Amino acid sequence: MRIRAAHVDELPLLQDIEQAADASFRDVGMPEIATGDVLPLNELNRYHQAGLAWVAVDRADAPVAYLVAIHVDGNLHIEQVSVHPGSARRGIGRLLIDHLAEHARTTGIPALTLTTFTETPWNAPYYARLGFQHLTENELTPGLRDIRQREAARGLDRWPRTSMRRAVPGVDSRSTLLTVTA
Repeated sequence: MRIRAAHVDELPLLQDIEQAADASFRDVGMPEIATGDVLPLNELNRYHQAGLAWVAVDRADAPVAYLVAIHVDGNLHIEQVSVHPGSARRGIGRLLIDHLAEHARTTGIPALTLTTFTETPWNAPYYARLGFQHLTENELTPGLRDIRQREAARGLDRWPRTSMRRAVPGVDSRSTLLTVTA
């Protein structure tokens, strides 16, 4: 499996991948996620323009998975990672996250962050196996708090969610782990 930057003409394919991947939420009692909106093309294009959109491609160079990220409080925040069900369970999500971690390392970014559902096996438990650690409310940076508020406004807090962080080896991460006292 090869990881490369997403091409602008592939952005509609990324929406198809996300929609197909989200169908699995139906099986765990979250049909609203399964039939919800995917990332709009203009938003995907912003990630692409920022150089923060990658795809995993098959032998024919066709995308089968993707990851997009943004800069949040000095870290790289995973906004979306989706693997088409036809390519699932092959370690492709891990490859994309490891690719992002390498990008972070080479650019001096100390950590990856994300927000996710706590009770679906391919969300928080999966990310914990990849080295992400749950953040307490007091450990949330201002940017992560904003993200969580936007998610709540979209109704995602209907199911338990968490924020997680993974330090990037070789980069000093103490400078971006903000502790806010209540």
